[in-house]
Amino acid sequence: METFGDRGCEGRAPLVGRARELDRLDALLRRRAGGEGPVAVDVTGDPGIGKTRLLAEFALRARRRGTIVLHGRSGPGTEPGTPFHVFADAFADLDHRDRATAPDLAALADLVDLADRVEPPLVPARDGAAATDGSTAGRARRVRRIAAALGRVADPGLVVVLDDLHGADPASVELVDHLLRHPGRAPVLLVLARRERQTPPELASVLARAVDAGTVSPLALGPLGPQECAEGLAPGLPPEAAREVHRASLGVPLYYRALAAARTGRGEAARTGPVAVLLDELTPLGTAERAVVEAVAVLGDRATAELVAAVAPPAPQRMEREDVDGALRALARRDLVRPDEHGHRLALRHPALPELVRGALDPWRRRALHRRAATALAEAGAPLTERAPHLVRATTAWDPATAAELVQAADLIGAADPARAADWLAALLDLLPDAPEHRSSRRDLMLRRARALGSAGRVAESRDLLHRLIDACRPDGPAAPGHGGGRADARHGEDDDPAATAELRTSAVLLCAFMERHLGRYPEADALLRRELERTPGPRSDLRTWLVVEWGCRALFAARYPEVRPLVAGTLDEAGARGDEPGTAEVLTLAALGEVYEGETAAARVHAAQAAALTDAFTDGALAGHAESLVRLCWAEVFLEQYGAAERHATRGVDMARRAGRPFALSQLLLCSAYVHFLTGRVGAALDLADESVAVARALGGAELLGFSRAIRATVLLHARPLGDPEALAAAEEAAATVGTADGWWATQTRCLLGYSIPLAQDPHRVREVLVRAGGDRDLSRLQPSLRPGYLELLAGAALAAGDPAEAERGARLALTEADRLGLPVQRGAAQRALGRVLARRGEPAAAARAFIDAARESARSGAAVREAHSLLLAAPELHAAGDGPRAAAVWRRGRRLAAEGGARMLVDLADRTRPAGPVGAAGGRLAVLTPREREISALVAEGLTNQAVADRLCLSPRTVESHVARVYRKTGVETRAGLASLVVRAGTGGGQFSRG
Repeated sequence: METFGDRGCEGRAPLVGRARELDRLDALLRRRAGGEGPVAVDVTGDPGIGKTRLLAEFALRARRRGTIVLHGRSGPGTEPGTPFHVFADAFADLDHRDRATAPDLAALADLVDLADRVEPPLVPARDGAAATDGSTAGRARRVRRIAAALGRVADPGLVVVLDDLHGADPASVELVDHLLRHPGRAPVLLVLARRERQTPPELASVLARAVDAGTVSPLALGPLGPQECAEGLAPGLPPEAAREVHRASLGVPLYYRALAAARTGRGEAARTGPVAVLLDELTPLGTAERAVVEAVAVLGDRATAELVAAVAPPAPQRMEREDVDGALRALARRDLVRPDEHGHRLALRHPALPELVRGALDPWRRRALHRRAATALAEAGAPLTERAPHLVRATTAWDPATAAELVQAADLIGAADPARAADWLAALLDLLPDAPEHRSSRRDLMLRRARALGSAGRVAESRDLLHRLIDACRPDGPAAPGHGGGRADARHGEDDDPAATAELRTSAVLLCAFMERHLGRYPEADALLRRELERTPGPRSDLRTWLVVEWGCRALFAARYPEVRPLVAGTLDEAGARGDEPGTAEVLTLAALGEVYEGETAAARVHAAQAAALTDAFTDGALAGHAESLVRLCWAEVFLEQYGAAERHATRGVDMARRAGRPFALSQLLLCSAYVHFLTGRVGAALDLADESVAVARALGGAELLGFSRAIRATVLLHARPLGDPEALAAAEEAAATVGTADGWWATQTRCLLGYSIPLAQDPHRVREVLVRAGGDRDLSRLQPSLRPGYLELLAGAALAAGDPAEAERGARLALTEADRLGLPVQRGAAQRALGRVLARRGEPAAAARAFIDAARESARSGAAVREAHSLLLAAPELHAAGDGPRAAAVWRRGRRLAAEGGARMLVDLADRTRPAGPVGAAGGRLAVLTPREREISALVAEGLTNQAVADRLCLSPRTVESHVARVYRKTGVETRAGLASLVVRAGTGGGQFSRG
C-alpha cells in the first residue's frame, strides 16, 4: 500500500531541485566501491519531501554504472512480528542474473526467507530462572550470517536501499545496528530513508551513534524554493497561484503537486494523483480515528480535544473524551495529528492537509461537520470571526439571523482579510432571495462587498459590482439584479426609502469613481461624479463635499486641477460654515496638494498648515475614515519640502492603515515615507519602505500606482547600489513598462524618473528623449511645476553630455527662474547645480564651485542630505581646479561623509573617483578649463591609450572621443597626444585627479 508522505507517481513525477543531494550520493557510492568512507547514508525529511523519489533516481543511476541495487521498504502491510521484513523485501529484488554473478547474495535471500517463516518458541527456564525467548539467540545468529554474506560482496558492488525505515521490525533494526558497528571493506552501501518524527527511539539511537562514529553520513532533505516548484512541479500554474501554492505547501514537493491539482482540478480529477497519494494513509484508520482527523481538518486552528469530541461523530452523538484521547494517541504515533507545545491545540501534520482532507469529504458530511463546528464554537464562546467560516459552509438557505452574524463578521475581519470578507458577503448574496422585500438588503450587501473587493485588490471586480449597484439605485432604472439574475418585471422602488436609496447611490458613485481613478479611467470617473453632482435633488451637503473632493482628485491625477479650483474653494467655505471638520480637512488636503502641484507654494503652505492642525486632532479611529486625505497631506508636505512633518504624518498613517485595512493609503504612505527617508539621507531604510510599497501596490493591481512605486524604488536603488550598477536602470525600465501608455500624474512621473537611471555619459540623447516626451517640449511645460527645476537640471546635464552647451545654459536659466518663483530650497539647489555644470563646461571653475556650494546650502536648509552631498561632491573638483585646494578637500570630505552616513553607495563611489589631489600648478591651471569628461579622456590619453581604447573604456563611440580630444587641444593649446600627456604629468597628479563622474 502507498504511504501518506513519499509514495506514488515515482515513474512520472519529475525529480526537481535535488542535484546536490544526488551528487553527494554518487560520491559516497564511489568511495564505497573502493572500500572507504561511511557504510551508510541516512536520508531524512518530512513526509512528501521527496525521499523516495530521490532514492529511485539514485538507484537508476547506480544500476547504469553496473552496481547491483536492491530496494526494500517497511511500512503498512507487514505482518506483525515478521523479522527482517525490510531486508527480505530488498533481497526479493535479486533476479537469476544477480544470483549467478553474486552467489553469496543468493544465500541472503534464502536466509531472510527462512527468518520470515520460522520463529523459535520460548525455551523452558532452568533452575527456577525466567523463561527466555529462543528467537533472540536465533536472530543473533542470522544477523551475523547475513552480515558475513554482505561482507563477501565483490565487484560490481551492492547498494541496499531501505525505505521507510522508521517502520522497521526489531530484527531489521538489530541487523542495521550490527552492520554499522562492524563496518567492512566490501563495496556495499546502505541507503536508509526515514521520517524522523516517526522513528522509534531504538533506531534513532543506533543511527545517532553511527553518525558520531563516522559510519553513517546524514543527508537531510529540505523544502524546495518557489522557482524550483513553479518550473518543475506544476509548470502550468499562473505566477500568483504558484506563489500561493508554494506558501501553503511550505515547499514540500508532494504537497505542492497535490495542492496544485486540488485547486486547478474539478471533481474526481482533484482527488487523483498526488492528492490520492497523500490521502491514502487515511485508508487503514478506524472509524473513530478517521472521524477525529476530519474534525481536526474542519476545525483548523481552533481544534482541541473537547471540540473534536463535539464535532467528530454524527449528530446527535458525542464521542467520549476517552475515545477521543485514544484516537489522538494513535494518530500522534502515526504523526498524522500533532499537539502544540502546550498539548492543548491540535493540528494535522502539514498546513495543507486540512484543505486536502476537507476537499475529499462528500458535501453532506462536510456541511454537517461545519454545522457542528459552528455550534460547538458558539457554545465555547469563540469569537464571531472564528465561527463565520463554518456558518458560510454550513448554510444552504437564507436565514436573517445567520446573515446578520456574517455581515458583522465581515465588518470585523475586513481590515485584516478583506478577500475573505468579500467571499462571505458573496455567499450571502447567493442565498438572498430575489424578492422586493430584500431589495435594500441586497444593495447594502453589494456595497459592502464592493468595498471589500477593492481593499483586497480586486479593483475591476469592485468597479463592475458598483456599476450594477448604481444602475439598481436609479429612480428610473431596473430592479436590482440578483446575484444570479434579477426579475425584469419587478416594479422598482415599491418598498424603497428614496432618501436612503439616494444616499446609497452617492456612496456607490464615490467608491466607483475611486476605483475608476485607480484603474486610470479618469474620463469615466469624471462622468460619474459630474452626473451625481448635477442630480436633482442633489446629494446632502456632507456627501456633496466628498463628491467634490473625489472630483478634485480625479482632476489632479489628470493634471487638470485649475479646472476645479473654484469649486474646491466654494466647497471649503461651505464645509467650514456648517462646522464639518472632517469635510474641511478633506478639502484642505486636496487644495494643498493641488496648489503645490501647480507651483502656488504660498497658498499650499496655508492649506497644508490648516489641514495638519485638523488632522492632528483626529483620533486614529476617526483618521481611518480619512486615509486618502492623510495621503494628500503627506505628499503636499513632501512637495513643500517640509520633510519632518511629512515623515511624522506618514509614520502615523502607515500604522493606522495597517490596523484599519486601508491598502490604497498604505501603499502611498509607505512610498511617501520611503521618498522622505531617501532625500534626508537614510537610503537603506528608504529601500525597505519602497520594497513594501511595491508589494502592496502589486496586490492592488493598478498599473499606474504600481509603476510609480517601482519608479521611486528604482531611484532609491540607484543611490543604494555602486556607481554604474545596472540593476537600477532595469528597475526603472520595468516601472516605465508597467504604466504602459497611461498619461496620468503617476505615469508621467514614472517616465520622468526613468531619466535619472539612464547613464548620462553613455546615452544623453535617450535621457533628453524621455524627459521631452513626458514633458511635452524642451521647457517640460507639461510637468508638475513644483518639481520642474529638478527635471530641468537633468535635461541640462543631458544637453551638456550631448555636446549642446547652449541648450544646457538655456535649461539652467529656465530652472533658476522657475525655482525663484517657487521659493523651494531643494528645487533652487537643483537649478544651481544645473548652472554649475554649465559654468564648469565653460571653463569657469570658481563660478561653478560657487553655484554648487549654493546648491548644497539650499539642500541643507530643507534637510535633503543626499542632495547636499551630491552638490558638495560636484563642488570639490571645481574648487581644486580654481586653486583652492584646502577648501576643496574640506568640501569633499563633508560630501563623502554625508553620502557614507546616508548609505548612498553611488555617491560614495563618485566621491572616491573625484577626490582632489595636491595643489594645482600652472599645468593644472591649463587643465582646469576642461570639462570633467575632457579631463577624464586627457588622463587616459596620458596613459597611452588610443582613441578606440578610450572609447572602449568609457563606453563611448570613437567619434565622440575624437571630438573631445580636439576640444582639449583647442582649450589647452597643445597640438599632439605627447604634448597633452606631458601637460597631465606636469600637473603632478597623473590621471586620478581627472576621473570624475
